[in-house]
Amino acid sequence: MSKQPWYELPPQVAAVIRPLLPALVGEIIEAVGTIPAYQRPLEGEFGIGVRAGVEQALVHLVREIEASGPVPRSDVYRRLGRGEMRSGRTLDSLLNAYRIGARVMWRRVAAAGEASGLEPSTLYLLAEAIFAYIDMLSAESAEGYALEQTQIAGEAELARRRLVRLLVREPAADPELVEVAAREAVWELPRTLAVLAIPADRRGDSEPPSSQAETRRQPAPSLPVGTISEHLGDVICALVPDPDAPGRRAELERALRHARVRAGLGTSVVWGDAALSFRRARAALALAPATTEALICAHDHAGELLLAADPILAAEFATAQLAPLATLPIGSRQRLTATLAAWLDEQGRLPGVAQQLAIHPQTARYRLGRLRELFGERLDDPEARFRLALALRVRR
Repeated sequence: MSKQPWYELPPQVAAVIRPLLPALVGEIIEAVGTIPAYQRPLEGEFGIGVRAGVEQALVHLVREIEASGPVPRSDVYRRLGRGEMRSGRTLDSLLNAYRIGARVMWRRVAAAGEASGLEPSTLYLLAEAIFAYIDMLSAESAEGYALEQTQIAGEAELARRRLVRLLVREPAADPELVEVAAREAVWELPRTLAVLAIPADRRGDSEPPSSQAETRRQPAPSLPVGTISEHLGDVICALVPDPDAPGRRAELERALRHARVRAGLGTSVVWGDAALSFRRARAALALAPATTEALICAHDHAGELLLAADPILAAEFATAQLAPLATLPIGSRQRLTATLAAWLDEQGRLPGVAQQLAIHPQTARYRLGRLRELFGERLDDPEARFRLALALRVRR
C-alpha cells in the first residue's frame, strides 16, 4: 500500500493536535449540525454514530501521525455510509459533513501549529494530510453506501420473486397475504395483469449446437416498467401490469424480437386470477412450433388452446372426422387433405382453391369430385364442414 501523507509528518505534530481533540469534537459536531439533513438533536443511534465517527477519525489520525504508519481501527465509516442509505438520504450530506469537519480541524490545527513553532513546510504537509485523510474516509463511506444499496436491491428482488410465486400458485393465496407480500416487495398490485411465459433455457430442440450456444448468450428481454419475474420450472414467469394499455403489446413484441426469444402471453385478468393467466401463457407458449410469432397471445389462439386442452380427445376426434381419407395411399391422402383444407378456407370457391394450391382449375374440380365420393353429403352440411375444419386444424 502506498504511503499516506500523514505518515510523513514528524511525530511531534501529534503532540500539538492531541490537546485540541476534546474541543474539536464538539466544534465539528456543531458545524455538522448546520447541514439540513442533520439539523436534529444528536440522540439515539444516530447521535452515537455521528459522535463516534468524529472522535474515532480524530484519534486515529493522531495515532497514525505518531506511529508514522498504519494503526488498526474500526469499520465505522462504512457503517455510516450504510446508515445513510438505510435512512433514505443521499450520500452527499455525509460527504459534506466530512468536508466541513476537515475545514474546522484545519483552522484549529493550523493556529495551534503556528503557535507551537511548526515549520511552514510541516504545516503545508499537515493540510494535505488532513484533506487526504478525509478523502479516504469518504471513499469508505461511499463503499458502505453502495454495499447497502446492493443488499437492499437484492432483498427487494427476492421479495418480488416471492410475490410472483405467491400470485401464480394454485390454489390461490389469501388476498391479505398477497397484499402484505406486495408491500414488502414495494410493488403496487395492478388493477389488471397478464402473465408472460418465456422459455428459461431459450433453446430450440432443432437448433444446431452453435446456435444453441448463441441462444444462451442472448440478453434477457427488457420488459415494460413494473414487470416482475421469477424462474418457475422450465419458464420465466413475468407479471406484466396493465397489459391492455395502448402500445403495450407492441412494446412486448419489440422486446422479445430484440432479445431473439419467443413467449406466450396469457389473458388479461385481475391480479387474484394470475394463476389462470399463467396457465394460458404456458399453453400459448406450447404453440410456438406451429407459428412464427414472437409473442403468442392466448387471446388470439383461443381455438388452438381449446383443442390442446385435451390432446388425446382432439386426436381421436380428428381421426374419426377424417376417416374417409385414411384408406387412401399416402400421396393421394396428402393431396386430398390439402384440397379439403383449401376448399373449406375458400368456402367452396373453386378458382380460389386452384390458386391456393397452384393447380389447374380442372385438377381442383377432379379432386373435389373425389372428396364428394369420400365424404358425400357432409360437404353440404355447415355443422359437418365445421367439424372437418376443426379436425384439419388438429392435424396441423
